[in-house]
Amino acid sequence: MFSIFILTHNEEIDIAACIESASLSDDVIVVDSYSSDATVEIAQGYPVRIIQHPFESHGKQRTWMLRHVPTKYDWVYILEADERMTPALFAECLAAIRNSEPVGYYAAERVMFMNHWIRHSTQYPRYQLRLFDKHQVWFTDYGHTEREVCNGITGFLTETYPHYTCSKGFSRWIEKHNRYSTDEAKETLYQLNHHPINWSDLFWGRTEVQRRRALKDLSLRLPCRPLLRWFYMYFLLGGCLDGKAGFTWCTLQAFYEYLILLKVGELKQGQKSAGRSVELVRVTPTQEVCDRVDDKQVSGQKFSATLSR
Repeated sequence: MFSIFILTHNEEIDIAACIESASLSDDVIVVDSYSSDATVEIAQGYPVRIIQHPFESHGKQRTWMLRHVPTKYDWVYILEADERMTPALFAECLAAIRNSEPVGYYAAERVMFMNHWIRHSTQYPRYQLRLFDKHQVWFTDYGHTEREVCNGITGFLTETYPHYTCSKGFSRWIEKHNRYSTDEAKETLYQLNHHPINWSDLFWGRTEVQRRRALKDLSLRLPCRPLLRWFYMYFLLGGCLDGKAGFTWCTLQAFYEYLILLKVGELKQGQKSAGRSVELVRVTPTQEVCDRVDDKQVSGQKFSATLSR
């Protein structure tokens, strides 16, 4: 068996369905970032533990959770409130943890948007680290999200999980991505200054995660990024096959890219006005470790670290 963490902040719309899907485990812990809505009250109606901790960043919240919240089992699964556990995925997770070699497993999301599975323009299957031995994994920050560092090799699950990425409506989606774009702009400047493109991973990466990260590094350096991203997602990836939902999804992602681009320009202008170069992303000790051991997922290596989003 394994424990399930559910991360929440103002998730009153999704929390009940999320907890119900996770109830296959007998150890479910809700880690809440002091929600101001009814999230905690709703969660209290279920047989789960509720822990509250101030949110600093996605990476810090996850690492704090793993190090300070006791669990019934060493293996844990991280579930966000707008995601769902499925019986088939749960059964595969149980089978996977019986294999003593990997320290963690990636699972692919199915992006559910406007009541439609966005099958084509989301780079499906797009993997995230979800199931792992909590003593062998920690997280560091990367843009608006996080990057995992694994003390050992990792594997991949075949079952997927649904991710209801716009379940709270377009206003919440736009507000959230406005915040995200600020962090992504800072990360973009850092990556441009410190991380060249890994051409080997781009064309011959052993995993989807390695190839996706190299593609992102390349995309940061392309001109007309919002337009190129829309064209790439809608035509090359096949977003046109996802109907109205696919068109809307591709357009919103291009808009998000444009926000990042605008804020990168704003940050650069701020640097020029200040008359100095400002280090926008400071590398923490865990980030240094992550950079040194990045993407070494070949069997026999001691560490593996990959971009999660």
